[in-house]
Amino acid sequence: MRKYFGTDGIRRIANTELTPELVYKVAKAGAYVLSKHTDHTPTILIGRDTRISGTLIESAMTAGFLSYGANVKLLGVLPTPAVAYLTRKLKADASVVISASHNTFEFNGIKFFSNKGTKIQDSLEEEIEEVMDSGKLEEITAKNEKIGISEYSLDLVNEYIYFFRKNFDDNIEKHLKDDFEVAIDTANGATYAVAERIFKELGIKHRIINNNPDGININENCGSTHLEGLKKFVVENKMSLGIAYDGDGDRCLAIDENGNEIDGDKLLAIISSNLRKKGKLNKDTIVATVMSNLGLNKYTEKNGLQLIQTKVGDRYVLEEMLKEGYNLGGEQSGHVILLDYNPTGDGILTSLMLIQTMLEENKKASELASIIKLYPQVLINAKVNSDKKYDYEKDEDIKKAISEVEKEFAGNGRVLIRPSGTEPLVRVMIEGEDQKYITKRAEEIANLIEKKLK
Repeated sequence: MRKYFGTDGIRRIANTELTPELVYKVAKAGAYVLSKHTDHTPTILIGRDTRISGTLIESAMTAGFLSYGANVKLLGVLPTPAVAYLTRKLKADASVVISASHNTFEFNGIKFFSNKGTKIQDSLEEEIEEVMDSGKLEEITAKNEKIGISEYSLDLVNEYIYFFRKNFDDNIEKHLKDDFEVAIDTANGATYAVAERIFKELGIKHRIINNNPDGININENCGSTHLEGLKKFVVENKMSLGIAYDGDGDRCLAIDENGNEIDGDKLLAIISSNLRKKGKLNKDTIVATVMSNLGLNKYTEKNGLQLIQTKVGDRYVLEEMLKEGYNLGGEQSGHVILLDYNPTGDGILTSLMLIQTMLEENKKASELASIIKLYPQVLINAKVNSDKKYDYEKDEDIKKAISEVEKEFAGNGRVLIRPSGTEPLVRVMIEGEDQKYITKRAEEIANLIEKKLK
């Protein structure tokens, strides 16, 4: 098990767990691992979200990179996908996003990206950890004229804005209607300024909320994890659509004109349908995770599409897409990867694909979302002995209970059991048509797992 990195980089309480000392070591080791095969002075980009601890972590990160001998371009507050895009565009050697995504302000995190703009592989994170704990950091200290230099490159945001103008300007302008207006919730996070600039550049009428970050209000009762305020705003102001981003801007969820949620699975269905009509859905395939709703399986079956499912985590979705040449994938949480444009989830990109589809097909958001029916889901955590959390697969009573429920569903429901990677928990997820029934059966299986694996 890795010591520092989790499923999405390093994420901890800032300044007490994610200390400047730890950040310095991670940066120095990361610069070494990610650029050891280069024959030039490496350049590394750093972007961050709006958390109060952002500049603290940025300073320690910069110091670590410079101490190794890397040069740094500081991008300031910028969404994760913007950093990924610029890394590839500028041919930088690596980049880092300082963010804890959808978490509350006291957390912060570090995500490394490769020179291709993709999150680095598990094996590279493990190598960084080895260097951190090997005593090697002193050996890779730059001396004299080899010390790196940093510079502020805040104007590079214009490259990201131009990317959207280049890809959407003409088509959106051609189909735009006067009565089309969008509400945007930026979660007081990394998209708070750039989203408004992009929507203005594209001429899309919009009203923006939760775009006044103060360092501690990121994700606070707003954004993609708290949709209640946006739902109310959309209905009360008769908006055509509501868009919610998360703290670092790599997720997008939507609200239709009636105040109903359009989650990641629905977005994948809507976008896949539009791409397929244009002949642009590679291999007629969507890539999602095992946590995607059964409704997505049913949608793909009905429409002659293929659904490939991976482990939970957008990095595993991307790995499968790159390996097999697919161009659309994502997660229920709103990470949608459109590989023809950007190699990571991009909330603004996802929202513009949805808007473009609405305008091209002249349909309301609710009409587009009706192509997929989602099944009720129940998720219950069973508390177990940490050493036994994988033993559910060997226990005959647990296997029998799961099998019985699956037989009763007869293809119209499913049971998914997932041990937590970090906690002494086994997660029991059941989907089916009857909310009351699946809740009862999930509780029964969770109780049995707790009893047998305590």
